[in-house]
Amino acid sequence: MKPGIHPEYRDVCFVDLSNGSKFVIPSTAQTRETIKMEDGRELPLMKLDTSSESHPFYTGTQKSVDALGGRVDKFRQKFARAAAAAGAKK
Repeated sequence: MKPGIHPEYRDVCFVDLSNGSKFVIPSTAQTRETIKMEDGRELPLMKLDTSSESHPFYTGTQKSVDALGGRVDKFRQKFARAAAAAGAKK
């Protein structure tokens, strides 16, 4: 690698703001804040709105569109009647 052109690759602490979970992984993410870890290390801090710990898809709390009160069926029934009524008028 050419010296001086690559970003610094170091451990970064990522914090999920929705539930407070933390995980440390190597990253080149640029941060302005730091956090003091339980083991005494001071690491760069990257705040996240959501992570796999809080995202509905990964936690199993995601709702299907078909399970939301039969919206698709209601739509089809509504426009099936409208199409039948339009065909009867001809």
